[in-house]
Amino acid sequence: MMRCLPKSVCDTLLFSCRAPDHMHDYTPPNTCSTPSECLPLSQWNETMECGSELAVDTMKKELKSRAILADCSTRMRSIVSFYFCYLLCLCLGIACVVFVSIWNSQWRGGFAWDGSALQFNWHPVLMVTGLVVLYGNGAVLYRIPLTWGQNKLPWKLLHAGVMLLALLCSILGLCAVFDFHHTNSTPNLYSLHSWIGICTTALFTTQWVMGLAGFLLPCSPMSFRKLLKPAHVWMGGCILILSIVSCISGINEKLFFALKGTTNGTVPYGNLPPEALVANSLGVLIVAFGLVVLKILSNQKWQRPEPRSEDLGYSPLLQDDS
Repeated sequence: MMRCLPKSVCDTLLFSCRAPDHMHDYTPPNTCSTPSECLPLSQWNETMECGSELAVDTMKKELKSRAILADCSTRMRSIVSFYFCYLLCLCLGIACVVFVSIWNSQWRGGFAWDGSALQFNWHPVLMVTGLVVLYGNGAVLYRIPLTWGQNKLPWKLLHAGVMLLALLCSILGLCAVFDFHHTNSTPNLYSLHSWIGICTTALFTTQWVMGLAGFLLPCSPMSFRKLLKPAHVWMGGCILILSIVSCISGINEKLFFALKGTTNGTVPYGNLPPEALVANSLGVLIVAFGLVVLKILSNQKWQRPEPRSEDLGYSPLLQDDS
């Protein structure tokens, strides 16, 4: 007996060959009731060749093009969202520096380095600029999509340089307040703010040194880099949170000391004078800046793509692209 296939199947394949653009308008019969409704296997081979190679290939190309368009659309939305957050991060950082500078120049008398209260005014400016603004912007450098297709080494050096500048600002800010306390015989490290601040700076120093040893020195083995990277990323977020807590507590502490009402001739803090409004607004800006930075750091879609497996081999500093 000649081997044959149901005519309904063959009709479907033949129709897809003749008019592939109108396949959805054709409803083939469900069953093959008589042997005459079947086709020989030789005609099946011809139909199979026509239907599968034209209709299936066309369908595959269409699905592939749709997938590419959908992927491009998703990536575009992700990139637009990132740059919106990044622009917001830059604006909030600038606003933080402006507000802390205005507060200490207009209401606290300005700046000096002579052991007076004017020297203390450098402390909040340098700590907010270094531990918060520069640190936050340095942390998100790797997330900028324009850097993904480039050699990673220049961005590593830029990241390390921005973090070093932030560390120097914070150390200089500590020098300002310690020297002021020493000149005026004021005790050091007695408040919760000072404890959090000194611990944050110590962690930041350790973080920078470990990052230099693990990711920039040519003698650093790849196994140490892989072990250090998760801890480096996690500790970076913790330092940012501690920096924000330290700055917020410092602003509140300074306002309580400065705005005592009748004691020093100022308007009480409880009456919310203009200085308190500016300082409180500074605190809100610092919190908003930190939240935006943490949003950028926590979004998995905005992480720099990992290098391919063949690129994971160790290479010296000047040739590093991983």
